[in-house]
Amino acid sequence: MRLLVIACFFAIAVSGRAAEQFEVVDKDEFAKIVGPDAKVEKLAGDMKFLEGPCWMSDAGGYLLFSDIPQSQIRKWTEKDGLTTFRDQSNGTNGNTRDAEGRLISCEHTSRRVTRTEKDGTITVLADKFEGKRFNSPNDVVVKSDGTIWFTDPPYGTPKDQKKELDKNYVFRFDPKTKEIKAVVADCNMPNGLAFSPDEKVLYVADSGTPRHIRAFTVNADGALSGGDEFCKIDKGAPDGVRVDAAGRVFSSAADGVQIFSDKGKLIGRILVAESPANLNFGGSDKKELYITARTSLYRIKLLAAGK
Repeated sequence: MRLLVIACFFAIAVSGRAAEQFEVVDKDEFAKIVGPDAKVEKLAGDMKFLEGPCWMSDAGGYLLFSDIPQSQIRKWTEKDGLTTFRDQSNGTNGNTRDAEGRLISCEHTSRRVTRTEKDGTITVLADKFEGKRFNSPNDVVVKSDGTIWFTDPPYGTPKDQKKELDKNYVFRFDPKTKEIKAVVADCNMPNGLAFSPDEKVLYVADSGTPRHIRAFTVNADGALSGGDEFCKIDKGAPDGVRVDAAGRVFSSAADGVQIFSDKGKLIGRILVAESPANLNFGGSDKKELYITARTSLYRIKLLAAGK
């Protein structure tokens, strides 16, 4: 209770910032991220369960995100608001873009990772590991060398289908060689993932037991080592994670977005009316944080930029 009171006091103290939208633990560090006039705004609502926000920089910039139960990929722009990008998405969850600006998606019901080409056609990148179907690819990031890294918990495995893999892996896929490697095998429920700005660390959210984020060292050959606990999520479980240009880690949680220093120290929280599942930086300057939270899409404009 004492910590909550202190946090609320800081939230009020920072230039009149709305206390109900923030909890501040490290006042000085939080002030570098969230400006005094920043506020969480609701952009769209009345959807089912939202995930996988991905900022696309072409055509003036727009956000894509998944509505998993509706099997849709939705699109949001400042000009047109909410529209539908894809009506049949095979239960797509996580989305990201590659260096060429193509959409990379994790499809639950088809149990595969796909790429949307510039002409709109869909290429299947990976759907099996050692002859066995994936559980249900969940979240995905692309490294600067073009390799695609994704998590594979069984959250979205169709009820009428069997789990074929013995573990819930984190995979690395090389589009050039078509090679798939299991790089993490000891997470309970690997979920969101993100690279540090220098790509020497891969953060992996484990939303099972325990509910924490782990930090893995990325070796020159693409293998991972380490995997020590980076931080714990004290409310709900970590799902989507992102990193800003300064190396701070942003994680979804039951109460909103929790922000940590690159050493794993809690800086503060951005409170959201609905529990977020994922988040991503966007806008022309990467200083807009888009948050997919249950049935609604939210945004907050920050001082900090995404990596």
